[in-house]
Amino acid sequence: MSATQRFCALESLALGDPLAGSAAHAERNLLLSWPRAKWQRSLRQASDMPDAVTAQLEAIAEAGRRVNLIHRRDHPSERHCLYLMPENRRFEVTREVLPVFLDALGRGKPLTTWEASPPAGPLLLCCTHGKKDKCCAKFGYAAYKALNAAVEERALPFEVWESTHLGGCRLAASAVVFPALRKYGRINEEDVLPLLESEMAGRPYLPCYRGDSRLSPMQQCAQVAAMEWLAAKGIPGNVSVEQPNSEASSHWRLEVDWHSTNASGRLAVRCEPRMLRRYDTCADLIEAPPSASQVWVATQVEAIEMAKSLS
Repeated sequence: MSATQRFCALESLALGDPLAGSAAHAERNLLLSWPRAKWQRSLRQASDMPDAVTAQLEAIAEAGRRVNLIHRRDHPSERHCLYLMPENRRFEVTREVLPVFLDALGRGKPLTTWEASPPAGPLLLCCTHGKKDKCCAKFGYAAYKALNAAVEERALPFEVWESTHLGGCRLAASAVVFPALRKYGRINEEDVLPLLESEMAGRPYLPCYRGDSRLSPMQQCAQVAAMEWLAAKGIPGNVSVEQPNSEASSHWRLEVDWHSTNASGRLAVRCEPRMLRRYDTCADLIEAPPSASQVWVATQVEAIEMAKSLS
């Protein structure tokens, strides 16, 4: 098969590249609606974007807030919807006034002039950034359409947007849920409704879950393993991952507290690093050999404290 017919997402899946531990994402975000047809390869630049706006967005990113462009076909192209996360604030700004808004944001000035009602429910971004990677065009757009259709048909409390690069092109279709900062990958059509139902219940959908972006990759690995252990026992519990405690150079032991509505307990999760030689993007399939990358794998989960009844 030629490189042009290969997809990094399919090769990643065949390699056994784990989802858990791949959820790195900045906690502070600015999301700016801009027509997808104008997106460039950069996650925050568009071909018809004024130079002044481009410079302002670069400055905002340099100051520590990740900037992504987002798109919905039904949103006016000359009127921009902006979100600040994790603040969960929404703004409506015209193209002409956008530089004024961005200047106020960059200077830390009040933004109430442009403030609109906050999102009624979770914000779900699905990466469809085909100019960045063809997997996001092929798999990402299909997932976006399925997610958006399910939300509209069932009147579910989500706002679904297309998004520029979210990280992990090899894990397409990729998505992130704000303000919870839960990341997902390899979303197929059969995953759409259960994913939405899990998020409505405030729980991650484990078959596609990459982890909580506020945790380190190793902690994400332990978090997902603990949740899978609980799910196998029919316990819909929440977990809290402690800082790692090194026991050996090749194994790490992390303790995880869990609690449900009527019980709690503590688990020990052993995680170990492994090296994979993989392609991170479709461009790498043509330009370079696979690169060595470290991933984390949970090798053991055990209960170290008996469940306590909370009733």
